[in-house]
Amino acid sequence: MTYKILVTGGSGFIGTNLLASLENEGHALCNLDIATPRNPAQEHLWQKVDILDAPALEAALQTFSPDYVFHLAARTDMDGKSLHDYDANIAGVRNIINAIKATHGVRRTLFASSRLVCKIGYMPVSDTDYNATTVYGQSKVEGEKVVRSEAADHFPWLIMRPTSIWGPWFDVPYRNFFDTLKQGVYVHPTKRKLLKSYGYVGNSVAQLKTMLMHADESAVLEKTFYLCDYPPLEVREWADLISRHLNARRASTVPYALIKFMALGGDILKKLGYLSAPITSFRLDNIMTPMVHETAATEKLCGELPYSLEDGVRETCAWLRDHPR
Repeated sequence: MTYKILVTGGSGFIGTNLLASLENEGHALCNLDIATPRNPAQEHLWQKVDILDAPALEAALQTFSPDYVFHLAARTDMDGKSLHDYDANIAGVRNIINAIKATHGVRRTLFASSRLVCKIGYMPVSDTDYNATTVYGQSKVEGEKVVRSEAADHFPWLIMRPTSIWGPWFDVPYRNFFDTLKQGVYVHPTKRKLLKSYGYVGNSVAQLKTMLMHADESAVLEKTFYLCDYPPLEVREWADLISRHLNARRASTVPYALIKFMALGGDILKKLGYLSAPITSFRLDNIMTPMVHETAATEKLCGELPYSLEDGVRETCAWLRDHPR
């Protein structure tokens, strides 16, 4: 069976992969985004609509009249200084909720949040146990609160928190990780085993479609799920696998103290305006802190994932060869 599916933020990384999968299945699609599609082959699906423009957003939904809505649009960088800088993540959520309320026939809506509603390493005890330490993370907390307060009792919804997703059509920071391995300049801290609940985007797309379109409503209604592969990967093993598929040399190991010194240099570069510093203290802390999320609910709902870690690395490296910087 095919459906009419609307994706906000479909020009982004996850959205690009999601649209490709949905189009292959024959669904009627609409991508609302302020940015042109990353994949030029998807321009026929795109309408330039800002989620902060409430009238335009409502008009687009009513014209397309979707069966399902994936709300992925957001500001996702860490450069904002206040919640006002992240209006898209709060007012934008409110606008999509109001537009759906005014549109008849939407069966279910998935709202994308972020793992950064809690700091890395923090294990929440409930869906509303928050511990954000960045302005971006706090904006996603506020967005979740809007969903729970303003969408409840109006239409079926669920919240999805992506962890760190990688794969074709990605950009910073994980494309940078692959590039440093290709160039042979990635270094790994000596004797450090780093476990991470990351996700290959092909698996993420399969999970998203199951959550929104195929799962029994009672299993997902007003619930929150983490989007990642299971079990967690080990960063050094992942790096070695990438290096092998890129025909690059295996990453060197260096003392943690040296990497910490390099990160301090990155902090200085960032203060000087170089936003793409290869490593900063913030990124290093993220790398060194174990990030293992509770995936039992996602695994029970979505079952076995279609791609192994090696499958994902193979496809991503092939995409990189076809899409050089």
